[in-house]
Amino acid sequence: MKQVDIEVKQEFPLTIKRLGINGEGVGYFKKQVVFVPGALPGEEIVAEVTDVKPKFATAKIKTIRKESPERVQPPCPVYEACGGCQLQHVTYAEQLKFKKDLIYQALERHAKDLAESIDVKDTIGMDDPWRYRNKSQFQTAKQGKKVIAGLYSMNSHELVDIKECIVQRKETNKATQVVRKQLEKLDIPIYNERTKKGCVRTIVTRVGIHTGEVQIVIVTAGEELPNKEKLITQLENKMPEVKSIMQNINPTSTSMIFGKKTVKLSGKPTIEEKLEEFTYHLSARAFFQLNPVQTVKLYDEVKKAAALTGKEKIVDAYCGSGTIGLWLSDGASEIRGMDVIKESIIDACQNAQNHGVKKYDYQVGTAEEWMFKWKKEGFKPDVVVVDPPRTGCDEKLLDTILSLKPKTFIYTSCNPSTLAKDLKRLSGQYKIESIQPVDMFPQTSQVESVTKLVLK
Repeated sequence: MKQVDIEVKQEFPLTIKRLGINGEGVGYFKKQVVFVPGALPGEEIVAEVTDVKPKFATAKIKTIRKESPERVQPPCPVYEACGGCQLQHVTYAEQLKFKKDLIYQALERHAKDLAESIDVKDTIGMDDPWRYRNKSQFQTAKQGKKVIAGLYSMNSHELVDIKECIVQRKETNKATQVVRKQLEKLDIPIYNERTKKGCVRTIVTRVGIHTGEVQIVIVTAGEELPNKEKLITQLENKMPEVKSIMQNINPTSTSMIFGKKTVKLSGKPTIEEKLEEFTYHLSARAFFQLNPVQTVKLYDEVKKAAALTGKEKIVDAYCGSGTIGLWLSDGASEIRGMDVIKESIIDACQNAQNHGVKKYDYQVGTAEEWMFKWKKEGFKPDVVVVDPPRTGCDEKLLDTILSLKPKTFIYTSCNPSTLAKDLKRLSGQYKIESIQPVDMFPQTSQVESVTKLVLK
């Protein structure tokens, strides 16, 4: 394709038409798409080009000639440097509208024939869209004698030191800073990505917001953790709310936070969290929704979509610690689920036992593997619930759904693009009744949604 007639550092006026999937402003110059982080729809700006690709260019705001009424001052001091949030400069009401539009954009792009017929509802938001995250994963680095902890800046290997993240719960912020200070005080070696030397890579903290229990996971490059006993003693003395201190060993050079091996350093291997009448036991690597307040709303939407009568057999694929399955258990005759993480399945079984679920079966492995195995044993689900990673449903799982034909398929998605692609694939056999967006991550461009599909 012919290179566009735009150059790096070139400046030109630009009117922003909409927000893109990462929360950036989208405008057009010489019929060429230009992405401008921080720009808002309706704004007239002077853009300075920062990069040019064959199909698009990226730019930064040089000046704003006409400002959007939806623009607000971001309250976070490291908002632009960090990149963890993308929408702090937008009013919250506008963020909710944008997230609904994101789903329409994805449908238009990947399933155009479905876009007009699908009912996308208004986004369910939060009363207070701050300090909602119950878990943080901050990378560590050494700056001279100082230990810093934070997130990597967008598209770079520069670590932004974050003393207090305003979308994190206060408990996780406090725990991260206490660990960071003790690593510094005890001179525990910090892992260096470039030299591949050192020990501590990541500080992971999680809080049960309804129990107050805090878990700390120190991710190390090897099994050795120097000054381990002193570190444990200091953390216990300074934070009696910490009920679980774990070490995870990740020797690999990947972007994955966790390695396969986790050992207990102190306290319990799990912490407890409560949602409504349910209590969940959470181990270090177990998946659990990061916004418990909105999780209740999300799971209630799943329950509403399932429309259970007490007779249905349910499969909870990608089940994690069994959270969605438990939420539906009072309306089901039997619940089965699977996950590839062994610890999650142990948690799921424990959670089901604790809540007196009579018929359940949780297994380690993939959904397609177990659903076919169960089919051979004579088990066919009436309702299948999925909550896959951002990559969407595995091709084999979609094949399995289309083969087994459960009456109702409920798709909880955290990525509108993969959702749209998967819905297109399923639409031959399933009617897509509705999509309900839920804002699980205020101030970011991410949107979760619950889609109800019914067998034609």
